[in-house]
Amino acid sequence: MSFHRRHFLQSSAAALALGATLPGWAQPWPQRPIRLVSPYGAGGSNDILTRLLGDFMTRRLGQSVVVENKPGAGTRIANESVAKAPADGYTLLHAAAPIAIGEALYKKLPYDAHKSFSPIASTAIAPLFLVVNAEAPYRTLQEFIAHLHRNPNGATLGSPGAGSAPHLTAELLLRAAKLQGLVVQYRGDAPAYTELLAGRIDGTLTAISTAVPHIQAGKLRVLGVANEERTPLYPQAPTLREQGLANVVGYGWYGVLAPAGTPADVIARLNAEINAALADPDIRQKAQAAGLELRGGTPQELSAFMNAETRKWEQIIKAANITAE
Repeated sequence: MSFHRRHFLQSSAAALALGATLPGWAQPWPQRPIRLVSPYGAGGSNDILTRLLGDFMTRRLGQSVVVENKPGAGTRIANESVAKAPADGYTLLHAAAPIAIGEALYKKLPYDAHKSFSPIASTAIAPLFLVVNAEAPYRTLQEFIAHLHRNPNGATLGSPGAGSAPHLTAELLLRAAKLQGLVVQYRGDAPAYTELLAGRIDGTLTAISTAVPHIQAGKLRVLGVANEERTPLYPQAPTLREQGLANVVGYGWYGVLAPAGTPADVIARLNAEINAALADPDIRQKAQAAGLELRGGTPQELSAFMNAETRKWEQIIKAANITAE
């Protein structure tokens, strides 16, 4: 046997032996099921979209993408579990808006929203609509504001929970409109609607899917949407920007994150698959029925968006002296 051939065989054997000692050496990802964690319970819009993404990626990746619901503590339970998971591409988080709000809202967190995660892709927003009682005398945002300026008790807006995107957007609206008022906290949208229908509060910022039955019944009226642009979910609603409140933009949002340090090639593959899922007509239809407007984009865009959200809501939290602990 020639020297060169013997040297090649010895080198190959050594490489194979080394490979046997390194778990997962040269193995393409994924090799086993992937956990996709939702920070909410079953049945909500985040859970619905999480399962649609999981089913789509299961078909494309050749491995099961298993949805795991970890609700509670304003999404912090799910966030912490993923932040502390191995950065190997097998644990992902379908994060929600509170992850970017939490730094200003809580004194101590067991993770850093911007350093403990690798952004993958934005998935959707849940637009917030300013909804009032249909029997109220105002039909536009400006009429609403003028009416409340004349009210000696100021404005009373409903919110589905302290520190939520609807709560902070309501606080932003009050300040932009120079209204004195109060944002009342309820446990979800349903009790806020009860108060609104009874005339005990002036309005609420809410997802359209839960308000539609009351709107169709002629009991509630939509004055506008707090989006940058009109939404296809309810295109007849003008934005609050169009109606004079240029800075009042706020919504629930979702995006997929991985633990910090997840390999770049895995992030790139996941980004491609998520964007493909968001372009799927069936997923788009089902997401719209759940009150979601699909987004997509690059990891860098999601990172920049999260940073901007943290800075924006930090100012409102300080101005309104909002605390959660």
